[in-house]
Amino acid sequence: MYAVAGRVKDEDIALVRDRTSIADIISESVTLRSAGGGNLKGLCPFHDEKTPSFTVAPARGVYYCHGCGAGGDAIKFLMDAEHLSFIESIERLASRSGIQLRYETDGAPSGPRPQTGQRQRLLAAHADAADFYRDQLGTPGARKAREFLAQRGFGRDAAERYGCGFAPDSWDALAKHLRQKGYTAEELNAAGLTKPARSGSLIDRFRRRLLWPIRDLSGDVIGFGARKLFDDDDGPKYLNTPETPLYKKSHVLYGIDHAKREIAKRGRAVIVEGYTDVMACHEAGEPTAVATCGTAFGIDHIGVLRRLLMDSDSFTGEIIYTFDGDAAGQKAALRAFEEDQRFVGRTFIAVSPDNMDPCELRLARGDLAVRDMIAGREPLVDFALRQTLKRFDLDTVEGRVEAMRRTAPLVAKIKDREKRPEYARKLAGDLGMDLEPVQRAVNSAIRGDAAAASGAPARPAVEAPQRLVEREALKLALQEPVLAGPMFDVVGAENYADPVYQSIRVAVDEAGGASSVSSGGVVWIEKVRDTCTDLAGQGLISELAVEPLRVDGAVDPVYVRKTLARLQWGAVTTRIRDLKSKVQRMNPVANKDAYLALAGELFSLEQQARALREQAAG
Repeated sequence: MYAVAGRVKDEDIALVRDRTSIADIISESVTLRSAGGGNLKGLCPFHDEKTPSFTVAPARGVYYCHGCGAGGDAIKFLMDAEHLSFIESIERLASRSGIQLRYETDGAPSGPRPQTGQRQRLLAAHADAADFYRDQLGTPGARKAREFLAQRGFGRDAAERYGCGFAPDSWDALAKHLRQKGYTAEELNAAGLTKPARSGSLIDRFRRRLLWPIRDLSGDVIGFGARKLFDDDDGPKYLNTPETPLYKKSHVLYGIDHAKREIAKRGRAVIVEGYTDVMACHEAGEPTAVATCGTAFGIDHIGVLRRLLMDSDSFTGEIIYTFDGDAAGQKAALRAFEEDQRFVGRTFIAVSPDNMDPCELRLARGDLAVRDMIAGREPLVDFALRQTLKRFDLDTVEGRVEAMRRTAPLVAKIKDREKRPEYARKLAGDLGMDLEPVQRAVNSAIRGDAAAASGAPARPAVEAPQRLVEREALKLALQEPVLAGPMFDVVGAENYADPVYQSIRVAVDEAGGASSVSSGGVVWIEKVRDTCTDLAGQGLISELAVEPLRVDGAVDPVYVRKTLARLQWGAVTTRIRDLKSKVQRMNPVANKDAYLALAGELFSLEQQARALREQAAG
């Protein structure tokens, strides 16, 4: 029982639960598929996930997410999914089922509640406003609005289908109409339908504009989009409802109420840029089109579509972006590629010929041309690569190298790892370069992305031979400190070239040295981790502590000695290489003393290297 349930009679709450299909309620925002045993499954609307873990049991009227633990009945679902109070949630469900709720009052007979929750009041105000605007579209003053629609290929039937309306040439026509229906000034202002004038009275937010009602997944009107029609209107071309308790522009998609079932059925969604583009696609036979309302397509919009598409590791939906072929459209497409990585499904771009948007294309070439444009989609990564390469002169070495630097991260971002090598090969061909440097650049970008996500510096995908030796020495200190300690501790951190490995080597000293350990295990490993000041090193210690040593059979002192000899040999040969380079650049006559000193050091190091090589060979 919910804490606020006391005001609604218990038998009415029970009746609402009994008559409510939880599957129908949840299906309005989450695509559900059979999970066997009479249960349904989908992507959880309360946390981001790739594999469906959200289970609905229609027979019992409950849901539960095995990923985040959210659960309850239909009332709880609406409360959490749409941020409703208990009363508002009950009233929503009762209204759907045609149930008249009765309320308990203090010492008074039970009866109908005189006022519903705020959300229901705001929704009712929007529904009445939509009716008012729709009626106004047929008036003489709305001729310009009807002409606008007609010029874009939409007649009366289409206007009615999408609920198009007109805000009349009046400062307060809607305000007066809704006040007469009993709405308060506070409610109308909260809904974003009106705003207070300086005089203290109400004025309409929209005036002399063509309007589209914007609906949520359940089909309720939650706001409006308004298009300027007259040259003397000094407002923006498009004006939308402001942020309200109902309308959150980062979550709203125009046309989602019409498109949701087809999106789920066909497994794809088409993203367009405007209200008329949505109408044009739907009228042309592509009923999966939706558009954002006054904001860029973003993370929250993706969440809405992913749940409808059931975009998961086992189900790949399609997202098809449509953008104009002009510079702004190309920029928007490249920006979309960044967000594309939040989809598991396949993402495409459909570019209209001659820079026409879907509405213009339908007018110029008919419905089939719109469907052909969408059918001719190409993978978004192909478009992103091509547009990026266009910016460089590939006939020059500098241009090719710089183009490789800019495009390699795009290939690295491709979600399907199996496709990356093929795209790297294609990119090499487009650049006119060998595959090896392109693949190297892609791998470097992949490592950079992984490091950025973890806050760690990039690490090599394939360890160089000397790095493998450094890694093996650290594994010995962590896994076999009693055996390796005396030999390990005398080989200092300067022998480690990798800065992360070096930080772990220093941490071993700070923890007292491997020689100080009487018995290894989790206590010793935790002690080293606690003393390590490098975040990447801390994470790597756990990995090294469980990674198998590169030896067959049991570890013995001989293997430890060989490993540490190879470690020192690598450090010494690096020093030799650096000294030889310095000696070659030095004039032995002008810098005789320095030259002789370096030559003597070089001779000593070469002797040391020979001895270490013999040790490493056993």
